[in-house]
Amino acid sequence: MIVFPNAKINIGLHVVSRRSDGYHNLETVFYPVQLTDALEMAENKTTGITFSGLPVEGPPGENLVLKAYHLLKNDFGLPPVQFHLHKTIPTGAGLGGGSSDAAFALKMLNEYFQLRLSTEKLKSYAVKLGADCPFFIENKPMFASGIGDLFSPMELNMTQYRIVILKPEVSVSTVLAYKNVVPVPSEFNLKKLSGLPIEQWKETVVNDFEKSIFPLFPDIEKWKKKLYEAGALYASMSGSGSAVFGIFRHLPADFDKIIPEGVLFVG
Repeated sequence: MIVFPNAKINIGLHVVSRRSDGYHNLETVFYPVQLTDALEMAENKTTGITFSGLPVEGPPGENLVLKAYHLLKNDFGLPPVQFHLHKTIPTGAGLGGGSSDAAFALKMLNEYFQLRLSTEKLKSYAVKLGADCPFFIENKPMFASGIGDLFSPMELNMTQYRIVILKPEVSVSTVLAYKNVVPVPSEFNLKKLSGLPIEQWKETVVNDFEKSIFPLFPDIEKWKKKLYEAGALYASMSGSGSAVFGIFRHLPADFDKIIPEGVLFVG
């Protein structure tokens, strides 16, 4: 069985306060995009995972796909399976690739072994793997708050636009990003995003990580500026990672000349 875990972008990201448990309270909008990994599973004598494509950080036994399998195995006594993960979504990019792989593994195991787990039950397993993992269970535009684990649906449809994702060679670790960010109360309610014309997002919808990340990684800011030079209506970092995205009404004819490298996805 094979599934295709997709990435997400963050449209706006407010780090509003630091919590007593060391985490931060956030406000953001998650929007799914069709940049995908490929995750294959088959029953086997032993359980394991192999990789291809982009590098996957950490030892295989610590991969979130295997952690998702063991969560369900502990409750349902699943037989051994072998996974193969082909990575297209880079790590450290703010695109949620690892979380998506884990969530899709849960959904795949649920379907393959006919566990009949509800969407809400799948979410309860997913949140044990990562705060944003439950988003990929439903995989629809969502307003997220808390530590990024509280979701409410958003009426946001951007199918009439082109979304371009660029990835500089640098990667930004979550630890570094949160170490340098300064929490501030949000000035714009992202729940109202769908009612704001996209042409006004540039001056209103911000990612708080940009203030601290751009001075440390000027290439990320450079790529954001290139997206605006190419005619993007809105451009931003995604999450706390190094990827930037631009939303276009139409791509210019000379897009490849304006942005000759770094293109990860055009959708």
